[in-house]
Amino acid sequence: MKSNIATTGIFRLKWAAVALLGLGMYSCKTVTKTYAPPAVETDSLYRLSVSSTDTTTIANLSWKELYTDPYLQKLIQQAIDNNLDLKTAYSKIKQSEAYFEQSRLNFYPDLNANASVNVGATANNNNNSSNTGNTKIRNSVHQYQLGLSSSWQADIWGQLKNTREANLAALLSSQTNAKAIQSRLVASVANQYYILMGYDWQLKILRKTLDTWKRTVEVMKVLKKGDVVTGAAVVQSQASLYAAQASIPDIKRLRRETENNICNLLSIPSDSIPRDSLNGSYPVPVINVGIPSQLLSNRPDVAVAEASFRQAFALTNVARTNFYPQLSITASGGLSRNTLKNYFSATSLVGSVLGNLTQPIFNKGVNKMNLTVAQEQQQQAYYNYENTLLSAGQEVSNAMFQYLTAVAKLQPRQNQLENLNKSVDYTQELVRNGFANYSEVLLAMQNLLSAQLNQVNDYLQKYQAVSNLYVALGGGWK
Repeated sequence: MKSNIATTGIFRLKWAAVALLGLGMYSCKTVTKTYAPPAVETDSLYRLSVSSTDTTTIANLSWKELYTDPYLQKLIQQAIDNNLDLKTAYSKIKQSEAYFEQSRLNFYPDLNANASVNVGATANNNNNSSNTGNTKIRNSVHQYQLGLSSSWQADIWGQLKNTREANLAALLSSQTNAKAIQSRLVASVANQYYILMGYDWQLKILRKTLDTWKRTVEVMKVLKKGDVVTGAAVVQSQASLYAAQASIPDIKRLRRETENNICNLLSIPSDSIPRDSLNGSYPVPVINVGIPSQLLSNRPDVAVAEASFRQAFALTNVARTNFYPQLSITASGGLSRNTLKNYFSATSLVGSVLGNLTQPIFNKGVNKMNLTVAQEQQQQAYYNYENTLLSAGQEVSNAMFQYLTAVAKLQPRQNQLENLNKSVDYTQELVRNGFANYSEVLLAMQNLLSAQLNQVNDYLQKYQAVSNLYVALGGGWK
């Protein structure tokens, strides 16, 4: 009779659980909200001189297609393999994967095995007349138990589902964050490499200028002997020579620091860096920027911000479910007997099933506080997403204009150099013939040196602009 009552109770409990699950499938739609990506305006994210609908963009190029210098390719690959920040990002991916995998298993019941031996004793008073007093007799009691227990939480309101969604968003965020780190890393290595070659070019110019100044000093000395110029011309030309000499150690220092910067990006001890020469003929690809909406899929940091918003959205849903009753079912069964004799017989079997329904009534406002905090964190994540997208558009605009500005300066700078070279030749000839002042020669030579160094900066600006535009558009991680 007892067995029938227990069976009926379990049957009713199962049907109650099924009914609650059906209610949960309907109620989950009203308690929690369905996620949708943030709606943002992308048409005017960055400024272009001419509007275009062409979706071709350099962001779709792999970094090996953009950076064709074999030395630079080797450095970038070494950075991707060794950079400690990138390794840390990959480690965080594995951590997020573990959290997500565990949240997927929350839908299944847990199962635990247990075994125990309880030993007890009882004390009795015996008033047998044959004894002179009361004697305590201790009886030893043993209880042997062996069994399994299991518990399961019904996801009526979508708490477990949204927890899993939050962990999935965290996983996506960690994956795209690694892409963002690689994108920035590739651009950083390329920019430092260009700077390094720029210093090489400037050193070459300064050394050539030193030779020119040395010849100029000798010419001034000869002209002084012929009373064509005064002693002031000699000392002024020597001063200019020394100024050029003094600038070389600073360029060497900056070049060494740039090599150290590259080594730091590669996560290796400081060392010399093998490289090509810049010299103004470095190849540059055709610059295509695509359309602004492509930033949503190409920019890893934008994807990270969107994943963070998605995670906050899911956690807000979790906070909503805490206001509603939670159903859990616990079952246990096994063997229990006070002696090991016939322990595995049917008379040792025991079992129980317990359904537990918990409805929060008053918990000092904790659930309300958690929901408010979750909603505000969701709003903050949305603001961060918008800000990241606006910053991405600004970076594209700046890098594109930087590139156009550098290109616009190249030809005028070349014209300036050609005229300054002629100016130096003309003034030197006039001084030799006594028709010009020595200061005109010194000024022409100083202007020539300044223009030559500026030309290096123009080309450096051009190459760095391409690299900055590449990462601004979302390239470097493919």
